[in-house]
Amino acid sequence: MAILTLVLLGGCILFVRLFHALVLNPKRLRAILRNQGINGPPSTFLLGNIREIRKARSSTTGEPKETHNLAAILFPFFEEWRNKYGQVFMFALGNIQILHVNEPEAVREITTCTSLDLGKPTYQHKERGALLGQGILTSNGNIWVHQRKILAPELYIDKVKGMVGLITESTVTLVDTWKNRIAKEDGVANIKVDGDMRSFSGDVISRACFGSNFAQGQAIFLKLRALQEVMARKCLTSGIPGVRHLPTKHNREAWALEKEVRNLILEVVRQRRDAAYEKDLLQMVLEGAKNSDLSQKATDRFIVDNCKNIYLAGYETTAVSATWCLMLLAMNPDWQDRVRKEVVEICSDQNPNYDMLRKMKQLTMVIHEALRLYPPVTVVSREAFKDMKFGDIVVPKGVNIWTNVLSLHTDPETWGPDSYKFNPNRFSNGITGACKLPHLYMPFGVGPRICLGQNLAMVELKILLALLLSKFSFTLSPNYVHKPTINLVIEPQNGLDLLVREL
Repeated sequence: MAILTLVLLGGCILFVRLFHALVLNPKRLRAILRNQGINGPPSTFLLGNIREIRKARSSTTGEPKETHNLAAILFPFFEEWRNKYGQVFMFALGNIQILHVNEPEAVREITTCTSLDLGKPTYQHKERGALLGQGILTSNGNIWVHQRKILAPELYIDKVKGMVGLITESTVTLVDTWKNRIAKEDGVANIKVDGDMRSFSGDVISRACFGSNFAQGQAIFLKLRALQEVMARKCLTSGIPGVRHLPTKHNREAWALEKEVRNLILEVVRQRRDAAYEKDLLQMVLEGAKNSDLSQKATDRFIVDNCKNIYLAGYETTAVSATWCLMLLAMNPDWQDRVRKEVVEICSDQNPNYDMLRKMKQLTMVIHEALRLYPPVTVVSREAFKDMKFGDIVVPKGVNIWTNVLSLHTDPETWGPDSYKFNPNRFSNGITGACKLPHLYMPFGVGPRICLGQNLAMVELKILLALLLSKFSFTLSPNYVHKPTINLVIEPQNGLDLLVREL
């Protein structure tokens, strides 16, 4: 009888907790927002607004549109809700309550907030943490977990300068590969360049991160690429309670890949500890872990997480950004000619060095404009770990805040009537002179949590594009179909086919 009573009591307690978590708390959070005049689409039990999002996405999977308005293509539901409810509205992914904020002043306050009470969303720790990792390493070896605090990227400039030769070497390898293909195909080659951009970026970051363990580094990044694709397919279900624990096909695949990645990284670490010292990014991570007071389990997780962060910041974002730059240059031969002329004048017959890269104004303008239209980061997300206030908006504890970067980057009110067009001239006076509100330009995030890989990515892009433009000309292939898609980052769904000619 006593056992039965305990079972019933435990069942009652569990029911009350579930009822509070699944029903009462979401209603309470939405009521707080609604009382401030913030509205949004009706939310259903357990699913939130996932059905509407899937329906909106499926309605845009027809014929591709020749436009750079990616907000309308990739996030049609956001555009619909923004037109109906304004720049600030609420919606839900499963049980996760989200406040969409694109009001300029509120965005400024949110993105510059340094409080540890505003940080990486909890659901990302549980789900996307499998891919993105959660550990961050500072230059003096201090460790901060969950990305609550990060290091200003300027402190990595010396490290990036030292990688110019390595990046150039990888680019020259790509140039030689393309020359051989062109020679075999009678002067012009139809090349699916996005695959080559990943190979280039993977080569650079594998050498920079893993040094003599370069080949193993490439294997790790291939597994991370596969894990990224799986995580992208299941991201909409992140907020449905319990789904991440179910042995579904996608979950099993993600769990297996995550285990493989972890084992591969720790095997490289074991080999490194038995070998000589190397000056690479992995060595920085190992030294930071060595100087900490973490347990062995926490140390292993820290090392694995930092390698994952390096993958996304230094590999994937650079590869897709280079792909979109080449597409836009192929579509705009006048800008292709302008940048090529600049590169030849500055470099003559030499490979570019760091000082030369700083002089390439036209190339920098093109890269900034490409990152405006096709930013690596599409949504900046944060979670309030206690009640917070931004402007007139009170954000209750537990609510996630999303800022839609695509909409901010192409809003005609900010960028002018040509906001959906490729016009690098808008950056002729730098980022601060490009638009009315420069703080709304955030291809690598903004504020104290800006991407650590920003400087490395910009140097990679400049060296790669400078050398490619000095050796080849590009036009769009008839095989190319413009169909951007989201796979955690924006990429061409069917790849990018270019006709490449040697100069």
